[in-house]
Amino acid sequence: MMFNRANELLGANWTLHDLRHTATFLMLDDPNMPPVYVQKILGHKCLSTLDTYNRPTRDDVIAAGLAHHARQEQRRKQPPASVDEPSYNPDSLSILFGRDVS
Repeated sequence: MMFNRANELLGANWTLHDLRHTATFLMLDDPNMPPVYVQKILGHKCLSTLDTYNRPTRDDVIAAGLAHHARQEQRRKQPPASVDEPSYNPDSLSILFGRDVS
């Protein structure tokens, strides 16, 4: 009833479902809110249902692309630390093959 009174006062015709749409847009705009969580909150069966809400601006797309390329460049400049190759314990091999393998 409170919502109906607010609509009358404002001369609007908003519905609770309209608020759900607004909440969806706001959640998807939050970079710390994974879309799969929004899907679960809304109770949607498919993640693709959120496609209608996902409208990135041109600036958002450009910023995301530039950030991606910056991360790739950072990886090229700092390759991951090398990892020692695994090796077998010579004592275990000696037991396995019944002879000294060292």
